[in-house]
Amino acid sequence: MNQHLALHRLDCLSSHGSLDLYDFARQRFEALPPEQVRPPLLLTGKDLIEAGYLPGPQFTQMLAIAEDAQLEGTIQTRDQALAVIREHWPQP
Repeated sequence: MNQHLALHRLDCLSSHGSLDLYDFARQRFEALPPEQVRPPLLLTGKDLIEAGYLPGPQFTQMLAIAEDAQLEGTIQTRDQALAVIREHWPQP
């Protein structure tokens, strides 16, 4: 998230020269507890193995899709995360 703030700072400086919006965003970010910014993952590689998937490079993509859905608020449970994975990677 710090990269996003840095980019926002540069955008403010180059667009209008005022850091008021940047300061507001930075203060809001710093006030959030870490678990709200990046909550604990609903799914891990161990969960995928227990669900019958074979470990491999696709795990990174599988876990990223589950994390994205979690951060977007479309899933809230481990079972929902596994359902998202099964939609994209049906088990043989």
